[in-house]
Amino acid sequence: MKTDNSLPLEYGTEQNKLNILGFWIFLGAEVMLFATLFATYFILEHRTGNGPSGAEIFELTPVLFETILLLTSSFMIGLGVHAMRLGKKNAMMTFFAITLLLGLAFIGVEIYEFTHYVHVGAGLQTSAFTAILLTTLGTHGAHVTLGFFWGLFIILQVKKRGLTPETANKSFIFSLYWHFLDVVWIFIFSFIYLKGMM
Repeated sequence: MKTDNSLPLEYGTEQNKLNILGFWIFLGAEVMLFATLFATYFILEHRTGNGPSGAEIFELTPVLFETILLLTSSFMIGLGVHAMRLGKKNAMMTFFAITLLLGLAFIGVEIYEFTHYVHVGAGLQTSAFTAILLTTLGTHGAHVTLGFFWGLFIILQVKKRGLTPETANKSFIFSLYWHFLDVVWIFIFSFIYLKGMM
């Protein structure tokens, strides 16, 4: 397989370029999924029935903590990709591992948050608002959980095979996915939590 040494390792072959293009197309479909969830949320956010509203159940501290965790993880994976491009395998794996630990902490806080919602009577069947809230947050959380396991497999592959055009391509594509989840979270933080607390 012919490699182009003038490009970063992850773009080094024609197949790698196609893989990255294909993943951008996949992310376009993911944008549509989350856009649909957000649109539905905006339609149903005031349909609380006899259940609580966002202002009654949202807590600022866990939401800020979740935001700090994800934004820091995004910075860490950026450092990981940079280390990868410099050929520093151990540094790259370390930054990816820190990213995943931050993601795991995020999932832990989200589980606490869901437990809190159920405890205060905001379950899936409470109202249209709580149903779409939990569906939107749960969909994002499921994506982070998938990302955790995906990232783990990436680290194991890099550890076993080293930094090759193939492992670099997989690592870079994973970083795009992780950054995408962080962008989605910024929208969740801004338009669900902050708006709901007002």
